[in-house]
Amino acid sequence: MNRLFSVILLIILAFPLMAQEISIIPKPAEMAVQNGQFKLDKNCTLKFDENNKDAARIAAFFNDYLDNLYGFKLSNNASENAVSLKIISSLDMGQEAYLLKVNKDGVVITASNPAGLFYGLQSLKQLLPVEAENGSLTIPCIDIKDKPRFAWRGNMLDVGRHYFPVSFIKKYIDILAMYKINTFHWHLTEDQGWRIEIKKYPLLTEISHWRDETLLGHFRSGQEKDGIGYGGFYTQDQCREIVRYAAERYITVVPEIEMPGHSSAALAAYPNLGCTGGPYKVQETWGVHKDVYCAGKDETFNFLKNVLDEVLDIFPSEFIHIGGDECPKDAWEQCDACQKRITDNGLENEHELQSWFITQIDHYLSSKGRRLIGWDEILEGGLAPEATVMSWRGTKGGIEAAKQKHDVVMSPNSHMYIDYYQSKNKDDEPLAIGGFLPVEKVYSYEPVPEELNADEVKHILGVQTNLWTEYVATTKKAEYMLLPRLQAQAEVGWTPKAEKDYADFSKRLENDYLRLTKLGINYRDHRKE
Repeated sequence: MNRLFSVILLIILAFPLMAQEISIIPKPAEMAVQNGQFKLDKNCTLKFDENNKDAARIAAFFNDYLDNLYGFKLSNNASENAVSLKIISSLDMGQEAYLLKVNKDGVVITASNPAGLFYGLQSLKQLLPVEAENGSLTIPCIDIKDKPRFAWRGNMLDVGRHYFPVSFIKKYIDILAMYKINTFHWHLTEDQGWRIEIKKYPLLTEISHWRDETLLGHFRSGQEKDGIGYGGFYTQDQCREIVRYAAERYITVVPEIEMPGHSSAALAAYPNLGCTGGPYKVQETWGVHKDVYCAGKDETFNFLKNVLDEVLDIFPSEFIHIGGDECPKDAWEQCDACQKRITDNGLENEHELQSWFITQIDHYLSSKGRRLIGWDEILEGGLAPEATVMSWRGTKGGIEAAKQKHDVVMSPNSHMYIDYYQSKNKDDEPLAIGGFLPVEKVYSYEPVPEELNADEVKHILGVQTNLWTEYVATTKKAEYMLLPRLQAQAEVGWTPKAEKDYADFSKRLENDYLRLTKLGINYRDHRKE
């Protein structure tokens, strides 16, 4: 009887911790749960340096979050129970590192940099219960010491195939920020639509943003179209607003302007930039199209440099993505100007011509103090001197680039392409491009290839998921395809390898779903797999 009583007592004592499990995503590097709880309510104080604009903004974010979800804000009423936000620049911490301590008297988040303070706040928000009880929020006492594993934790959204309004782009950025994603790769130009205003070339937003109709169903199953015109673009002011909005959430926006392939939309407006002079059209179907910029004409490079000048004025990011993928060489093979370019520069073939093309853009961006990044096809024919590679066709391109001492972002379609199906039974899922990528497979990815030595590993900047939108026409579906695979990628990019555990992550997701529902964010329940 005494033994049974002891077991029951242990269960009772453990219940408070069981009732509110720690569900932070991505999982912190170091975390220790302590005894006790702190109750947060409207009578608590929010302490921060009011002369520090970053701290003040982060504090406002927290109050807005409390108000939106729980109906109260914290004030500066000098209560002993407080949430304190501290930026101490003299501390020896990384730019994105933070300390979070919860005891019975309050919460303290400390960082040496505003980004770290912001990430500490994201963890605090995930420590809060989804529902308040009698107007208060019970937070378990805990010590967290946290920093990211990788510097580049990115996500790409394609708006070329389908356009999304500014309001959704902001919501999308908010979702990325929740999971400590720090890079928003914005794919702005495509065969099916040019989405950014370029003042020097007004036809890009008169002609190139608009296609006359769109393919119905999957591109492998037929060519029936909907007969409905489709378009949209972002003004330069709207782009600047997105850049500002993201920066306030410590996210860098990296724009992508595709070249030399995926250029049908631009050529529809400026056919002189193609090898044949056209006519060209904004494409209405998906896949790879043979309309590419002419590599033999100087006016092509004048156009692209002028476009990039305006892009650089809008986007202060270190990296500028130039695509470089899926560039058919058919037109170049038949083009006298391109063949002359090959001969004049002692190039061996059209693959080396593409490398020469990318190198011209690489030199131009370098002269402006920026860095070129492109998909792994830019390796073909020789890699431009300062180029960074985004490895998407598996990991081979990333390994090759790192061995050549070039920086790499790992983004293999096998694990990071979130336009793939989320179930083996495709009939249970909305239309997708193909493939099968469940949450567990995303989570299983290891960005550092075994083939690299210690010096080469330093060139692995991080990891990125990509949401291509051929079959993602609505904001609700975009969220469905994004979540929860984004959470899995976030943990791959942030959490130490030794701390990863899929069973534990899966359990934390269940609580995260409750929060997402309350925030009005759509997602796919991974338990359906």
